[in-house]
Amino acid sequence: MGTIKLQNIRTFSFHGCLKEEALIGSDYKVDLEIKTDLRNSSVSDELKDTVDYVLLNKIVVEEMAIRSKLLEHVAHRIITRIFSEIPSVSRILLAVSKLNPPIGGDVEAVTIEMEEYRS
Repeated sequence: MGTIKLQNIRTFSFHGCLKEEALIGSDYKVDLEIKTDLRNSSVSDELKDTVDYVLLNKIVVEEMAIRSKLLEHVAHRIITRIFSEIPSVSRILLAVSKLNPPIGGDVEAVTIEMEEYRS
């Protein structure tokens, strides 16, 4: 097995439970780690034999563009779509962070982290 990580994917999205969050949006950061078999690609040197991280980034960006009230909801959509579109992925660790959240304090980020295995 091997690991592919996409770190600090940045988006501007409109997630949140407050009406204002739907209107003004906020900055987000996503960290994605997947487990897959990298043996074939390490020998073949062919993109078709690995998980294309361009596709992983595309999935994250597209799902982050769909408004959710909860970070958990958008994270679940990202995980479900990766498993659906990329059969070779066996495990996903995903962190979604809202930067400078409107929680009435000096907080750099709020992060949810989800880990799922292919069933």
